[in-house]
Amino acid sequence: MRDFIKRAVKKLSKLTREQIGDLVIAAAAEIDRLETVLESLGQGILVCDARHALVLANKCAERFLPIGGPNGGPIGVSEPGNDPVWARVWDEKIAGFLEATLKSGDRVEEREFNAEAKGIQRLLSISVLPLVREHRVTGSLIYIEDITEKRGREARLRRAENLASLTTLAAGVAHEIKNPLGSISIHIQLMQKALQANRKLVEQTLPHDTAHPPEKNSYLDQLDKYIAVVNEEIDRLNHIVVDFLFAVRPMDLDLREGDLNALIGELVDFMSFELSDARITCDLELEDHLPLLTFDERYMKQVLLNLVKNATAAMPAGGKLTIKTERRDNEVDISVRDTGLGIPEENLSKIFEPYFTTKATGSGLGLTLVFKIIREHRGEISVKSREGEGSCFTISLPVPQREHRLIGFEESEKVKSADYGGAS
Repeated sequence: MRDFIKRAVKKLSKLTREQIGDLVIAAAAEIDRLETVLESLGQGILVCDARHALVLANKCAERFLPIGGPNGGPIGVSEPGNDPVWARVWDEKIAGFLEATLKSGDRVEEREFNAEAKGIQRLLSISVLPLVREHRVTGSLIYIEDITEKRGREARLRRAENLASLTTLAAGVAHEIKNPLGSISIHIQLMQKALQANRKLVEQTLPHDTAHPPEKNSYLDQLDKYIAVVNEEIDRLNHIVVDFLFAVRPMDLDLREGDLNALIGELVDFMSFELSDARITCDLELEDHLPLLTFDERYMKQVLLNLVKNATAAMPAGGKLTIKTERRDNEVDISVRDTGLGIPEENLSKIFEPYFTTKATGSGLGLTLVFKIIREHRGEISVKSREGEGSCFTISLPVPQREHRLIGFEESEKVKSADYGGAS
């Protein structure tokens, strides 16, 4: 069709009015078809001319990029404007990248950026390609892809692989570390008993002078301090091993229907003194009439306790902690938001991985355990964070489907009653 239009244009002076009308209709149909294709793409497309001014944009580009029209309004295909495209991008990092790339004429593929557009945080992959016609660069094509979900799937797969590799090592670690720790702990206790006996002998043999207590007993006090340090380190190592084994062993969940809001209320009451001591105010935004969820109360408390303790550690000077529940379609979301230090962008994809920690004394297994517990409940957990602004962990748990309609089966109600313990 395009070749036909080109040939017809060359003979335009010889065409009748009717033929010119047919040609215009054919050209309009071709343009409409191309615009339909452009708008149907799931990726963002921006087309710039040789002066880097925007001449064409599809709806996905408007949705993905924080970008506006010449007067600050929404961008549109019919509103290209004369400004360079980077002047209309509100995100400074992306605008700087586009300006540097387009001015240099470089070809750049799949550069990743975090951007917020219309209140939605996205991870974008942006490619800049030159438009070449007859061996001459006539403009640029900017290709934008939302890879948020893709990277999320990759991260979840990587976490699952890491947990699987940990399982292989679990038995060996249990015998090679935990057993020697137990033996060391027993012998430390024997040493303490021997020191206590020696202390009594020294006190019995030395003269009793309350004004000038005997200095010969001071070396025993020093030994007590050293042994106390060893005991602390043994306990710390033992906790690490226990957490490790918990992370890799299959969980035996005791799933029961429960009120998630009530569980959160109990946890906040339990943590109230610690939060107050840390100068942290806690706001609860719990949606009324949440459906009953199926979960293991002990493990779910551990998840929330871990997230609240992490939030507390992220606010050393105090701050605000917000715990929110919300029904969303067939899921219930629980968000734990703090106003703390935030997580560096480069660490966001690693925080659920085993042994990754930014704490000097952390084992790096706390959030790994959280991730595993939530997955065992057939849920998902995600995090959004910015340095200096705080973090928000969001847990999504499925709402149990209680109605099973079996067409053509007369005993469906009896089966449903048996499945759910006679509850209606």
